[in-house]
Amino acid sequence: MYGTLFLIPAPLGEGTTASVIPPRTAEVARGVAHYVVENARSARRFLSQLRLPLPLDALHFELLNEHTPAADVAPLLAPLLEGFDVGLISEAGAPAVADPGAALVAAAHARGIRVAPLVGPSAIPLALMASGLNGQSFAFVGYLPPKPDQRTRRLRQLEQLSQAAGQTQLFIEAPYRNNQLMADIMASCHPRTLLCVAADLTLDTELVATRAVAEWRTAQRPDLNRRPCIFLLQA
Repeated sequence: MYGTLFLIPAPLGEGTTASVIPPRTAEVARGVAHYVVENARSARRFLSQLRLPLPLDALHFELLNEHTPAADVAPLLAPLLEGFDVGLISEAGAPAVADPGAALVAAAHARGIRVAPLVGPSAIPLALMASGLNGQSFAFVGYLPPKPDQRTRRLRQLEQLSQAAGQTQLFIEAPYRNNQLMADIMASCHPRTLLCVAADLTLDTELVATRAVAEWRTAQRPDLNRRPCIFLLQA
C-alpha cells in the first residue's frame, strides 16, 4: 500500500497559524513525519506552531523549489512508495497552486498515489472572493514580463482578453516591484477598467480595494512595497 500525499496549506504571514489553519489540517500534519517543502526554514517554523508529537529533528524534509531539476522530482516519491504519508508544504498558502509542488502532485498521480488536498489559506481565491469582480470566469496568469515594454504589452493584452470574454485576470509581481507594476497599470489601462488590489491577505494589515483605473489615478495609492499582493483586472 502506498502512502498518501497530503497537500498542507501554510499561513500567508507570520502569527496567523491559529486563525487560518483548520483543526483537521493541523491534525493530519501532526501525523506526518515526511515532508516535501519549498522552504525548509519557513516550513519548520509553521510546523512548530502545530505542536507536533515528534520533535522537528525527528522529521524528514526534502526540498522542492523553482531550482529543483525535473529529474529530481520522482525520487521524492520514495517514502510514499514505501507506505509512508508525505506532507507537501509551499512557502505560503496552498501548495501546488502557482507553486513548484505541482510537479510532485503530477508525479504522484502518474504512480497511482493518492493525493489529498487539505483546507487552508490560498491567496488567489481569497482575493477573487473579496474583489467584487467576475468569479464565474477568471484566469490566473502568474507573473508579468519584467521588461517595461513587454509588461505594458501584456497588460493591454490582458485587458483586451478580459473585455472580450468578460473574464477577470489575476496576476502577481515580486513584492519589491509592486509599486512599479501599479504605476504601469495606471499608465497602460483604460480609465473604466476595474482594478482590485489585494495585499497582506489574512494579516492585520490586510488591504482589499476595487476601483476603476480613473479613480485609482486620482486617489492616494497605498504603498505596496514588499507586501504580498495580487492584482485583479476586469475590463
